Amino acid sequence: MPSIYQLKPAFQNLLRPMVQRLYNNGVTANQVTLLAGVVSVLVGAVIAWFASHPWIFVLVPVWMFLRMALNAVDGMLAREFGQQSHLGAYLNELCDIIADVALILPFALFADTSLLLVLLVTLLALFSEYAGVLGPMVGASRRYDGPMGKSDRAFVFGVLATGIALGWLGAFWINGVMAVVAALLVYTLVNRVRHGLGQVKENAPSA
Repeated sequence: MPSIYQLKPAFQNLLRPMVQRLYNNGVTANQVTLLAGVVSVLVGAVIAWFASHPWIFVLVPVWMFLRMALNAVDGMLAREFGQQSHLGAYLNELCDIIADVALILPFALFADTSLLLVLLVTLLALFSEYAGVLGPMVGASRRYDGPMGKSDRAFVFGVLATGIALGWLGAFWINGVMAVVAALLVYTLVNRVRHGLGQVKENAPSA
């Protein structure tokens, strides 16, 4: 399925000179991963604290873009500069889902937004990422299939938060978007399981 994740190679090429400078200055992949996770929690906390002021949601698109950049940077440092580690794999997955939770839940505090829908989207985001992580357990690769992967969610919630900050979107539209995102997350979860199983069959027809 189409996904913003497919743009990642081009994005990485833009970041490569900066990644080289970070490596030269002794920055590690794990440091970048932790930074992205910690700042995501702090940004989510600030938004939650000031959720009664719509303008605070402008932090979401700004940080979502920076977070995606940091996620690309830590992966490049790990792969291209020999910094891959078991600890790094744990940090990468755990910080991603912690950041998702921290940045999605504050939407529930916006006036008249459905708490149930926000919680549903949060849970489905976690479930879809877990389905992707399970790929290597069954003999497939880590699955990043769309249509509502991490990058896609960052884009959708960034746009949604921008609309809130500018006063263009009210609870009706927010709830509608949340319902659509929930449906696409279910589809994403199914895609990741299906494609993971398909990859296993290709690698071992007898499986």
